[in-house]
Amino acid sequence: MSHPRRISTMAATMVAAVVAALAFTAGTAQAQTFEYVALGDSYASGVGTRSYIDDGTDCQRSTLAYPSLYAAASGASLDFAACSGATTGDVLSGQIGALSASTDLVTITVGGNDTGWAGVVQQCAYPAPLTCDSEIAAAEAFIRDQLPAKLHAVYDAIAAAAPNAQVVVLGYPRLFNGEECNIITRISPAEQAALNAAADLLAETIGLVASSHGFTYVDVRGAFDGHAVCDDAEWLNGLSWPIGESFHPNQAGHASGYHPLLAGVA
Repeated sequence: MSHPRRISTMAATMVAAVVAALAFTAGTAQAQTFEYVALGDSYASGVGTRSYIDDGTDCQRSTLAYPSLYAAASGASLDFAACSGATTGDVLSGQIGALSASTDLVTITVGGNDTGWAGVVQQCAYPAPLTCDSEIAAAEAFIRDQLPAKLHAVYDAIAAAAPNAQVVVLGYPRLFNGEECNIITRISPAEQAALNAAADLLAETIGLVASSHGFTYVDVRGAFDGHAVCDDAEWLNGLSWPIGESFHPNQAGHASGYHPLLAGVA
């Protein structure tokens, strides 16, 4: 006479165990959400891809930018704080707040706007007899003498705000291959070489400072070799309309350049 009651008790116990297991599994899955925060400037937000998220700002964030591509491929929860035009000061004042002790991954591309890089390239694009030698020299002096301190401040703030996160710093590519393929800009081969040398200095400076903080530095220059402005398979826009699209990675630059490099280290 007691068997049915015993069976009923055992069944109830099994059901309770299953419910508890399911609850534990759900809680574990929720706890394992991978929190990713993307910081930086237009190279991080996705300017150049020509497809932007309408978020009521001028940040020009794109679902085709490397942070979005990485989040989609990895299943990470993305807080996309990067914004077009951002300087190191803008990251400190407007983006660091997205970080917390629960942040698992931080990526950042920043520093180019601090040097006034867009204005330097614009000056080089003017026709002769105008030159850009002094502008390039001034940018290089800034990179050597002032940019490191600004980068240190940003990286210190990241480390303090996201102490448990992996931090990946992604650099900038060289823009030019020495050819003149745009009749409007006419940036001479000599000017292109000088601009590439300045880009090398920028990349190396960012890499040294990032490494001194123990961050992972991703040097993108090698990946973009053969894909510069005027190459057969351009991963970088030349002079474009709207002007703001110019000299930024296009969709291929993010999908085939930045994203695989990030995925390889994060």
